[in-house]
Amino acid sequence: MALYSEKVMDHFRNPRNVGVIEDADAVGEVGNAKCGDIMKMYLKIDNDTVSDVKFETFGCGSAIASSSMATELIKGKPLSEVRKLTNKAVAEALDGLPDYKMHCSVLAEEAIHAALDDYESRTGKKTE
Repeated sequence: MALYSEKVMDHFRNPRNVGVIEDADAVGEVGNAKCGDIMKMYLKIDNDTVSDVKFETFGCGSAIASSSMATELIKGKPLSEVRKLTNKAVAEALDGLPDYKMHCSVLAEEAIHAALDDYESRTGKKTE
């Protein structure tokens, strides 16, 4: 049995939405001191919808794949739906992660939520 699913490998080898949004409406950055992974999410928001999303991740293949998949899951979605994204949804969309790599999907969820918190602090609008 392979350690990683084909989807994990695809998102690691061909990550989607990598980069920076210079005029982002929201930025969220989180890290895991234990493993050293760092994720930064940039959101462009129009009419309470994520019109664009980019990420920068320093970390292992699972962290990169989780970041990539998370961006795919929220792009074009209303903020109220984005706020509900869970690490389990990210892991499931990747056809699973090994238990000892689940923290990577948690980081992706936390980075998105940190970006939404940043958006709320900048605009005063609630995203829930």
